[in-house]
Amino acid sequence: MNRRVVEIALPKSALTATNDLDVEQVYEQTADFVWRTLQRMGIPPRDLQDVHQEVYIVVHRKLASYDGRCKLTTWLFGICSRVANRHRRRAYFRREQLVEQMPEGADGNTPEDNAQRDLDRRQLNALLDTLSPEKRATFVLFEIEHQSCEKIAEMTGVAVGTVHSRLSSARNDFLKAAERWRRRSQHLEKS
Repeated sequence: MNRRVVEIALPKSALTATNDLDVEQVYEQTADFVWRTLQRMGIPPRDLQDVHQEVYIVVHRKLASYDGRCKLTTWLFGICSRVANRHRRRAYFRREQLVEQMPEGADGNTPEDNAQRDLDRRQLNALLDTLSPEKRATFVLFEIEHQSCEKIAEMTGVAVGTVHSRLSSARNDFLKAAERWRRRSQHLEKS
């Protein structure tokens, strides 16, 4: 069986752009993007700095393999996704927040307001945790970050149709999880 090798010629600008990149430049250009992406993927605030650093360790190791066929942010989104998934699978990953001192109500809200906002945030994160990483990223990018499906497709490196499919499925899964949570809360209130 003869196999034909097909070579893909990259534009000269893509080749020179990737050869000239170094980790420091990538960091300066994309640090905010990576930080926001990790937040969207559910990395807790206490772990963001460490996971952010892990992403750039991977970038340092893999930058030579970046060939410029996709946007740098698309390539980084894939790295963020894999690093975030690996972080969630670690045994020491915990959901509680450790603080040295209880925060003061310096924002003018009552303690009840702060407690309710905290409860709402934890509930939202728990509901988002029921989604697969791909669905979660798509759902958060569309519903919370207000990105277009075309932009999400570009960032995640999938077809627009796949984004629509993931978004529809994520919405259904999210609504089912919210309904289960509502029923459980009502049941607990009655008991």
